[in-house]
Amino acid sequence: MYRLYIGNLSPSVTEEDLKQLFRERKLPVPEQVLLKSGYAFVDFPDQNSAIKAIETLSGKVELHGKVIEVDYSVPKKLRSRKIQIRNIPPHLQWEVLDGLLAQYGTVENVEQVNTDTETAVVNVTYSTKEEAKEAIEKLTGHQFDDYSFKVSYIADMDAAPPDQAPRTRRGGRSSRDQGTCQPGPSGEFGAPRSRHHDYPLRILVPTQMVGAIIGKDGQTIKNVTKQTQSKVDIHRKENAGAAEKPITIHSTPDGCSSACRMIMDIMQKEANETKTTVEDIALKILAHNSLVGRLIGKEGRNLKKIEEETGTKIIISPLHELTYYNPERTITVKGCLEALIKAQVQISGKLRDAYENDVAATHQQANLIPGLNLNALGIFSSGLPVLPPAAGPRGAVPPVATAGYNPFLSHSSSHLSGLYGVPPASAITHQHSQQAPEQEVVYLFIPSQAVGALIGKKGQHIKQLAHFAGASIKIAPAEGPDVPVRMAIITGPPEAQFKAQGRIYGKLKEENFVSLKEEVKLETHIKVPSTAAGRVIGKGGKTVNELQNLTSAEVIVPRDQTPDENDEVFVKISGHFFASQTAQRKIREIIQQVKQQEQKHQQGAAVSPYHSK
Repeated sequence: MYRLYIGNLSPSVTEEDLKQLFRERKLPVPEQVLLKSGYAFVDFPDQNSAIKAIETLSGKVELHGKVIEVDYSVPKKLRSRKIQIRNIPPHLQWEVLDGLLAQYGTVENVEQVNTDTETAVVNVTYSTKEEAKEAIEKLTGHQFDDYSFKVSYIADMDAAPPDQAPRTRRGGRSSRDQGTCQPGPSGEFGAPRSRHHDYPLRILVPTQMVGAIIGKDGQTIKNVTKQTQSKVDIHRKENAGAAEKPITIHSTPDGCSSACRMIMDIMQKEANETKTTVEDIALKILAHNSLVGRLIGKEGRNLKKIEEETGTKIIISPLHELTYYNPERTITVKGCLEALIKAQVQISGKLRDAYENDVAATHQQANLIPGLNLNALGIFSSGLPVLPPAAGPRGAVPPVATAGYNPFLSHSSSHLSGLYGVPPASAITHQHSQQAPEQEVVYLFIPSQAVGALIGKKGQHIKQLAHFAGASIKIAPAEGPDVPVRMAIITGPPEAQFKAQGRIYGKLKEENFVSLKEEVKLETHIKVPSTAAGRVIGKGGKTVNELQNLTSAEVIVPRDQTPDENDEVFVKISGHFFASQTAQRKIREIIQQVKQQEQKHQQGAAVSPYHSK
């Protein structure tokens, strides 16, 4: 439940007046209104309806001659590190918002809230309550493109003393548990234990075709779902006035293709009857930007191969059309119906493989860095998440699972769904350790022409990045005038490395320093003790080969290296972000194992002779 405070009430306002107001504004009508002199408290069932009530009523509605105020009711003891920012322009780039938030302190988590409003809403957690207080004071009323930010405290349950934590209601859950996924034994939130990850097929159809696809009384779409054993969602009510509407199909790969074929066939027949040109009935597949590079392939080879084998023409929408709330690109396929479906099968196969590799890498990452809060990272500075979005209407904030449709959430762990563009209400619990995390040094090589953008004007961007990540980031001087790459030296614990390197990858993608036809792949060097180098390679290269197969990164331990003054040698890692991160973690594990064995050996050698026979 979300409790709201309603202030500036006339003494003549009654409980029924408030309930009638909620009915008129199509808001949930609470069973009980706690009415006091001049103010009242009401409970709303979910955050979406609470936000809608605040946005619809506060400062906009006059009741018995007085304009009412509406905001969250948050007890002082729960006004700590968490705030909510509303009325954010939907076109605002993530980097801009992130930079703005970072001005007031260390941001631990930014969670997009799914609402029905045209503007965006985020919940922000700062590292201290003082930072949150300053952010509220400075950001309230902040103007951006004629939008004025609205900021409120939201309940920070971590700030509640244990003995004052909300009690569980009889026969139900505590109020702090309402609407959140509870962690299972593995620490994942709402994750199915043995179910295969579902990768839905997302297509765009002309708005004028939606009626034909649904059919009279919904019979046509019911027939499609029945024959193909698919779940088909037509997002027809979102984006009023849009020329195209998204359709999400959940099924097996064959089921998705069968449903797609039937929908395309329906549109072709409708086009013939209405004399619509065939050009307007191209197959348009939606795919998250982070997957598209692997669909295209190096130098466009994958795409060319699909075109040649299917006899189709494939066009992918440009990067500049992407926004924080529209991270999908449109893959337009032109050709006859049979050719379209053949191409769809191959395209979906490539996208599904890329998606499942990223899901596996994310699981590995969560396990390799215990306590790492993936939701808090926001690693790609453009705001484009690492993995596919929780699909909703294009260009709008997708609805939450309880209020609308979230195609990935039902088959993905909630902490993964945070990387798909809709962070869940909860995240992986951050495990605090008595021992300070070990500092790591990573040498990341970036294109020379990207250095200026990474540093930013007067060094502001790299300062913000270092502050966000909690790492030291230094750009080494160029070794010559025409060197193609520069070295970034990143020093910090594992989570800081993940944040810093992730943001750098995202910046390169955003600024187009890497070919649009390729994934961002960088070379990373880490130092390992010379005694551990052999373990990284393994007998006959077995370990390094397994490492490359597991992570999809290229791992090289150059031969004939001379150890440095610390008796360390370099290991080179090349690959996209998650591949590189997973390889780094695995190699660090090997180093730790070697160190532990050496310590045991030293301890054994130091045993007193009196203890031996």
